[in-house]
Formats: sequence, C-alpha cells, structure tokens
Amino acid sequence: MAEPLPQNATAAPLRPVRLGTFDAVLEQGPGGVIHVRTAQVLPPYHDKISEPLEHWAKAAPDRVFLGQRDADGNWRTLTYAQTLAQVKRLGAALRRRGLSAERPIAILSGNDIEHALLALAAMTVGIPYAPISPAYSLMSSDFGKLRAILKLLTPGLVFANDGGPFARALYETVPDTIELVVTRHPLGDRPVTMFGDLFGAEDAAGVAAAQRAVTPDSIAKFLFTSGSTGSPKAVINTHRMLLSNQAMLAAGFCFVADEPPVVVDWLPWSHTFGSNHNFNMVLVNGGSLYIDDGNPTPPGVPKTARNLRDIAPTIYFNVPKGYEALIPHFRADAELRRNFFSRLKVLFYAGAGLNQNTWNEISELAIETAGERIIFLSSLGSTETAPLALACCWDFGRPGNIGLPAPGVELKLVPNEGKLEARLRGPHITPGYWRQDELTRAAFDEDGFYKIGDALKFVDANDPGKGLLFDGRIAEDFKLSTGTWTSVGPLRACFIDHFAPYVRDVVFAGPDRDDIAALVFPDIEACRTLSGLGADATPATIVENAQVRATFDALLNALHALSPGTSTRIERAILMAEPPSMDKGEMTDKGSINQRAVLTNRAALVDELYASPLSSRLISVQGPY
Repeated sequence: MAEPLPQNATAAPLRPVRLGTFDAVLEQGPGGVIHVRTAQVLPPYHDKISEPLEHWAKAAPDRVFLGQRDADGNWRTLTYAQTLAQVKRLGAALRRRGLSAERPIAILSGNDIEHALLALAAMTVGIPYAPISPAYSLMSSDFGKLRAILKLLTPGLVFANDGGPFARALYETVPDTIELVVTRHPLGDRPVTMFGDLFGAEDAAGVAAAQRAVTPDSIAKFLFTSGSTGSPKAVINTHRMLLSNQAMLAAGFCFVADEPPVVVDWLPWSHTFGSNHNFNMVLVNGGSLYIDDGNPTPPGVPKTARNLRDIAPTIYFNVPKGYEALIPHFRADAELRRNFFSRLKVLFYAGAGLNQNTWNEISELAIETAGERIIFLSSLGSTETAPLALACCWDFGRPGNIGLPAPGVELKLVPNEGKLEARLRGPHITPGYWRQDELTRAAFDEDGFYKIGDALKFVDANDPGKGLLFDGRIAEDFKLSTGTWTSVGPLRACFIDHFAPYVRDVVFAGPDRDDIAALVFPDIEACRTLSGLGADATPATIVENAQVRATFDALLNALHALSPGTSTRIERAILMAEPPSMDKGEMTDKGSINQRAVLTNRAALVDELYASPLSSRLISVQGPY
C-alpha cells in the first residue's frame, strides 16, 4: 500500500493561498443524532445566474470568459461583453418559441461555446434547460436512458452540436414535432435549425422583462443523476441553489475572489461537478474557462496535456483517474510541468477517492518543478446539493478529508447499522425531482433533510474541527453470514489503491455468504503492459496471461495478510475481460460502477466465486491457481 508523503516532501513550503476558516458547531440530539454546522454565516449571493454575467460584462468587458480550440487547433475565445450580447440575442429567439418548464431545452452534446451560450440564454429568460450526457446518445446501443429522459422532459427544442455523430440518436428518439438545432452537419431529410440562424431579431425589452421575472426559486436547469439505481432522475436546480452554492464555495476557497480564476476543464456540463461547481465558479468570479477537449482516457489525456501546456490554470479540477493519467505526461514533459505549476493555487479532486500514490506523485512533481507543495482539497456533495455541501479548506496532508459543512449547510448524522448516515439541509438543496413526486418524498426525512445516502465519520472523534471522512454508501454495505457488516466504500478504495495501476474498479460479492469475493475490472492497458502482449491482444487473452495472474495472486495474498478481520478480507477474485455495460445499468455515464447491477447481471460469475472445487479462473488466497 502507498505510504504517506515522505517527511522531506511534507517539509517543503506550501504555496500560499487564501482559504476560509470553518469552525465546527455540534449539537447532540435524541437517539444519538448529531447536528453539525459551521459557525461562519453564509455571505450574500446573487438572485439569478444572469446577474454575474451582466456584472462582468460591464466590469471587465474585454476579459476572456470562454475559450475552445477550433477545427485548426487554435483557441477561439469569447469575452464577457461578447457573451452577454450573444446571450441576449439568443434569449430573444428562445422566447419567441414559447419554451418553458413544460417544454424545456434538451442539450445532447458536450461542452462547447454554443452549449454555454444556449444554456446562459435559456436561464436568462427563465427557460429551464437540461444538459444530457452525450454517452446516452453516442455510447448506448438502444438509447434506453435517452428515451426515458426525453419522455420525462417533453422538450420543445433539442440541441446537438454536430448532426453527424448524433444522427442515429436524433432519428430514433426525438419526434418530428420537436425542433432540432445543430451547429454543423444538419440531418439530410429532417428540418433542422442551424445554431447560427437562432441569432435573429433583437428584443431588448422582451428579454429584460423575462429576466426580471426570474426569481431565486425559478428553475434554472434539470440535471440528471447517473441512473445507478434505474432510469435517471431529473434533479430540479433553482437559481437559489446554484448561487447560494457559489457563496458556500467562496467561503472556503476565498482565493477565487482575489483574482479572476483561470480554469482548464474537461469535466462534463451534464454533471454537477463540471457545470454547477466549475462553470459557475468561473462565471460568478469573473474568470476564464478554457474548455478542455481531452479526458482521462488513452486518446483523451494527450489532448489535456496539450491544453495545460498552453494555459496555466490557477485552480485545477479533476477526478482521481484524471490525475493518475496525467502523471506520465508530467514526468515526460518539462514544459508542461513548468506551465501547469506556474500559478496553480489549488489541486481539487472529487467524484471518487484519491489514492495515496497519486497524491504523493503529484506533490513530488510540484516540489521538483516549483519548489513548493500545492494544496490538495476536496469536498462532498451530489447533484441534489448543487453540489458542494461539505468542504475541506485546510492542508490535511493526505487524501480523504472532506471537511466540514459549508456556511449555510446543516448536516444531520443519524446512527444507522453502526455508521453515521449523512443528511443535509440548506438553500443549496433541490426542491425535488421533476415530475417524480414519489421519489421526491422518499429523498427527504421528516425534518426536510435530504438523505444523500453516504455515511461519514469524524477524522478525530475528540476534535470534530479536524473534519469528516467518507465512510461508504449506506445502500452498498452488506452483512456476511456471520452477521458482520462489510463497508464497501472504504474497502473498494483500499482494494483499488493496493492494486494500482492494474485495477479500474471492483465489485464485492458476499451478502449472506461466509466471506468476501471480488469481481475485478482490470485496467486493460496497464495489464497489457504487464503481460508483454502486443496491441492486438484481446482483453480475454490479457486477463488469462500468466504474468498478469501471478501479479494479481501476489497482490491479493499481500492484501489478505494486511486485513484484520473477515469484514475486510477478500478471499478470491475473478478478473473481468468484459467491461461494465452502460446499457445494462452496470456503469453510469460518469464511469462509476453500479454494484447491484453488476452482481445481478453476472450472477453466474458470483456463483463461480463460491463454487467448490475452486474454478481455474479464480485468483485465490488459498494458493496457486
């Protein structure tokens, strides 16, 4: 397992950055319930998302707001003044179409300038929009989730940036009665409005009147949860949610107000991290957002590296796999390292637990390059919480601390099977799910707290001010036949950290069984390198390779020896050649695993894990396979 950062590294100076102070206030309730809040008061915030755009278009009209590479690889940019002018013209066109919450805008494609303009225009004139994961159009074979989303929304306009790759999804899921808008490559035999043609007659008075009618409780957008428990749910996002959350964020990360933040970001706007957290942070604080056309995949990471070589961020957001994927590029490219760390104040991760190895390597690279450590920070939240609810705004020295409730957030910790279940209340919480009243009622407790489904624990029970740690998803935990509880979240993080870089994800079997076994989704490219097999080797061939199996065998035995009891001891595993399926619900569009769906769909493999005699496919602590 990874060791904490060496003492000589932790002794390196920490780059100065202005962060807030969260002072924990605890109140004990009946039945062991603990209420936690922060002594600090939530600062004032805007009423509607159009207000910061109006402000910065006047205060810094020529500052770059959005940047994106064009077809030739050059940076195409829009200033705040240019953005506002285009948003108002688009807003006039959208008003003329009679769109509303009952007939909102659905955006099927990913992050680009046109997407941003359409979204801002819609919110400015009080028309909700829904950014939908492109994976539902481009990676699904049956479009099941996309159909369910469009049926729930009943959109009046559907946008995709490119009619080419989205053609099949548009033909099969969007009725002819709904207006289609594309930026390029219109469909040949279906009426389509070109994005450029939306810029019609101006209507300053009408746009201004519509803008005045928007209130803090008006619906700004619908964001869809990842659908890990079924069809995606449409989370209502109000203007109050979005803007109170930015005030919460700024209370912890005070530096965003000191100078305009510069962000290079790939995180999708169909999810709350990329849109509500990152995009809105740039907008509210008058910063510049450069859209990264890369992502944490083998073809995507070189694009991210190229963009970071061009643009030096002041705060960098990524998921743990994204940081891990960038490390070889940082090691190989001195220019990239120098530019990336040149003015960076904070490294921020969310979406999953960051392993200690990645933390150490990034920290060491910063010290080697800039002579200083860069603080790593994280938070906890969800689509329903806009998203930031808890935040760590101090140097903890190792990954995992999600901090304390931000100002304005009430955290209730409820005892649940030996854990503390987190529930949240505040102005950043969704009023519910669109057209899904039963799900809304189930999501809140009798006191109006949103049940986020996570368990938390204090870093130090005697000093709550040191923050909280994620302690797993309540719904994922299970009991062995002995009655012993297995906490899946921490065990999964430990397993992936221990097997790095050879594992992408893991699902644990064991409910009502005598012991824990694992279905392992290996990192095929890392295992390919380990095996010495060529590029034409199939995943099935790779997971059957003797060197790969021997490595997993040794690592499993080592992990078993470190495990203190049956609740954390993994006895055997099968390496999966077939990745988790989105269409079968095994994987969300964010790439996170749905444990329940995997165990259900692969029930035969679960039986094989526990069969006697042991299957020859198993990696087992009982000896050589």
